Amino acid sequence: MQDCIFCKIILGIIPAQKIYESSDIIVIKDISPKAPIHYLIIPKKHIANIQSCEKNDQSILGNILLTAQTISQQISQSCEFKLVSNNGKSVGQSVFHIHFHFLSGGGDYLENSPV
Repeated sequence: MQDCIFCKIILGIIPAQKIYESSDIIVIKDISPKAPIHYLIIPKKHIANIQSCEKNDQSILGNILLTAQTISQQISQSCEFKLVSNNGKSVGQSVFHIHFHFLSGGGDYLENSPV
């Protein structure tokens, strides 16, 4: 966890533009956006990826989905969005701290956009 960029952001060592924060979740703007609205939903607990989750992580995982709902409602009551989590290097995961890409803002590019 010492070398994890998201852990450093959570600890305030590396600055990031925070969108939302709760006791167990932080949401930041992606520095390389793939959509007009591109946020990262990150649990504060270091978990490498979905396959590394344990049964006692259920509440954190549920809070990630509820956070996506909260963010979408803050943007607009009818905000449609895409939620993506890469699980492993071969499918595009580059930071091994579980996180979900919240993509919104319209446009056809959202259908097939890589994150």
